[in-house]
Amino acid sequence: MFKKTDETKVMRDPIHGYIHVDKQIVWDCINAKEMQRLRRIHQLGGDFQVYHTAEHSRFSHSLGVYEIVRRMVYEIDSLRMALSEYEKVCVMLAGLLHDIGHGPFSHAFEDISVFPHEEYTVKILMGDSEIHHLLASCKATLPNDVANIIAHKHERSCLNQIISGQLDADRMDYLLRDAYFTGTSYGKFDLERCLRTIRLQDDTIVVKQSGIHSIEDYIMARYHMYWQVYLHPVARSYEAMLSILFKRLKDVYRTNPKSLDRVGMFHAFLNEQPTIEDLFVMDEAACLYGFTLLQDCEDEILRDLSYRLLNRHLFGYVEYHSEKDIERIQAKVRAMGFDPMYYVYHDSVSQLPYSPYKESEKGVNIWVVDEAGEIIELSQVSEIVAAMTRADLKQDEKIYYPNDQVARAGRKKQ
Repeated sequence: MFKKTDETKVMRDPIHGYIHVDKQIVWDCINAKEMQRLRRIHQLGGDFQVYHTAEHSRFSHSLGVYEIVRRMVYEIDSLRMALSEYEKVCVMLAGLLHDIGHGPFSHAFEDISVFPHEEYTVKILMGDSEIHHLLASCKATLPNDVANIIAHKHERSCLNQIISGQLDADRMDYLLRDAYFTGTSYGKFDLERCLRTIRLQDDTIVVKQSGIHSIEDYIMARYHMYWQVYLHPVARSYEAMLSILFKRLKDVYRTNPKSLDRVGMFHAFLNEQPTIEDLFVMDEAACLYGFTLLQDCEDEILRDLSYRLLNRHLFGYVEYHSEKDIERIQAKVRAMGFDPMYYVYHDSVSQLPYSPYKESEKGVNIWVVDEAGEIIELSQVSEIVAAMTRADLKQDEKIYYPNDQVARAGRKKQ
């Protein structure tokens, strides 16, 4: 059913050594325009404002997820024997294509978009796209089967788990890749040991009891990466300012659309009628060019915010304890001549490193198989993980606001 490439294609990768491709459909999808667009989307949203080498893309991450999936379905004997060749290729394609619906700057763009990136991904897979036609040319049901795995709706729960669970190929790649490109050690864990101890039992991905320590290490890596990298307050400041700018764009477009004629790349998202083709042309290059044009627009707030974002004059922040903190900052910002509606941003984030789901969502938990063959949820056999699940949800709340006039003075409408 699936034609092989003339020879195995290999691509050098700093995390996996090589990415291996020997299926023509995989190679064709890699070279499809929707996949190539991911080269123009940062993997880490605003973190490149903090870690200057965090310039890696959604494209490289997607290749890494594919490679881990490929190794799982061909190197883990129980998976290799249980899955048909069609299922193997389906889940490899799901790993490769799971992020094709992402907008610019990772998740921040979803404040301007009417659809979350997961819905765009399914729309691309099922719509009039290059990816869809490539998949459908192999088998009519292939686009839907790949979409179901990504949406965690496939009838075989193990395929869903491989792409979207608490121990999945997506997380395993982004932790190692993001740690490498940020120059940090927080996200490192023993991928090889994790893969060696994974098994398939009762159509569920499980881990041998002897592999518990590597899984604990993986969970701790995820915890530290969230608080040291993904939720870094400076990166959050950049993303908060993106959200504010997109909010202002919507407000201006609602009252005076002609004033935004020069930034047509945003229009489909502002009038909330975007197509998958609109998403395709909205990459970070287009977005940043739009910000450059906005520096000369009629609206003072858009001029100022665009200048700040392009030149890294980011908002400062203070800890949030009560509503009085917001009122105090609003008064301070108002005295500086700024509108608090667009210059005060209350941000709240929280994270649990591991949370066992209820039995009806069994597929997304991490399961351990003991020597007697019994399957047990991870927190029941790991004291470290059990302590994490009992801990209070860690939260962090900050108020972001401009704490100087530098950027405001830096760019004025001529």
